[in-house]
Amino acid sequence: MKNSIPRYTFYKHKYGSELLVDVVELKYVKKFLAKSAVHTLNYYDITFITEGKGAFSVDNQTYEAIPRDVLFSKPGEIRNWDTHHIINGYALIFEEEFLSSLFKDSLFVQHLSFFQIESFSSLLHLSDELYTRILETLHDIKMMEIDSYQQGDVHVLRALLYEVLMLLDRAYLKMTSIEEGRSREVSNNHVSKFMNLVATHAKEQHSVQYYADKLCITPNYLNEMITSTMGISAKQYIQSKVMEEAKRLLVYTDFPIADIAFELCFSTVSYFIRSFRQHTGETPLLYRKAHKP
Repeated sequence: MKNSIPRYTFYKHKYGSELLVDVVELKYVKKFLAKSAVHTLNYYDITFITEGKGAFSVDNQTYEAIPRDVLFSKPGEIRNWDTHHIINGYALIFEEEFLSSLFKDSLFVQHLSFFQIESFSSLLHLSDELYTRILETLHDIKMMEIDSYQQGDVHVLRALLYEVLMLLDRAYLKMTSIEEGRSREVSNNHVSKFMNLVATHAKEQHSVQYYADKLCITPNYLNEMITSTMGISAKQYIQSKVMEEAKRLLVYTDFPIADIAFELCFSTVSYFIRSFRQHTGETPLLYRKAHKP
């Protein structure tokens, strides 16, 4: 498909040796978004707003960002922010590999409350005290460690990144009034793997059978687990993710409806239109007209 959304990859050798974490100012990031503010990343991003006020979208959610706001985005999510009115801030960016090699839990990052697939919100507003503390830590990450980085000297960097993530995780859980045990229940092995598989394959695989086979369990057992955890069936969850992708393509691209139906592996365009209408109450064309920036 032509005219796809710009996708930015991590600049691993920015400092000479490979380094999978960085802190960059938003006024520097703006230079790369001059042609289009709509983009997607192949790494994790935590954006801290320090100056200005403006719209900041992550996938299908738009927030009015102000100083002391933090916005979280996972690889592959579509982002769009007001580069004219959001004056400055910091983006803490990293690849999962930077931390997964340190912890026994290879899904450590995905289990953080704000990076879980079903997270409540992509925005968190920090208290004055926590905001000051985290900005000081970001300064240490950038000025004390990254700017003087030498190959192999990553332990302090990992510790500082871990500190920021844990402070944000605690604040996020407090904001959403979710006890830690409740927020972690999606970490159930099969449920977590199912959600990650759907996030990867929903465009081309719509059947419960496919995911059950991947997990080496029966479709009925998969349905029981998903229903008990999420309150919807596995099929409904898959459909919701397919429709989320359809919404992204409708809002952030100019692809014809037929191309979007093909991209999402619907057998016919009419079947795609019917499914979309059942899910949203609108035709794809009306949804695009109502929501396109």
